Amino acid sequence: MAQTTLSVRMDSEVKSQLDALCADVGMTTSTAINLFAKAFIRERRLPFDVVASDSFYSESNIKRLQRSIQQLNEGRVVTRTMEELEEMANE
Repeated sequence: MAQTTLSVRMDSEVKSQLDALCADVGMTTSTAINLFAKAFIRERRLPFDVVASDSFYSESNIKRLQRSIQQLNEGRVVTRTMEELEEMANE
């Protein structure tokens, strides 16, 4: 099978981490990239799920935060010390 070269640009720190992880599991970075490509071709999709990793900015959480801010601005706030919260949890 004829070989070819693939050139990829990536952050140098990401490359360093990838190289180190590949070495830890006993393969080269080139082998890892080839595994990814073969899985992508075989499955005809990315071989992993692509999701927004920061759910903090999800629509439902933003709405929850906006309600909390509104309650805070209206003075509808209950404060407890950590000790009080721990006592409540132990009841």
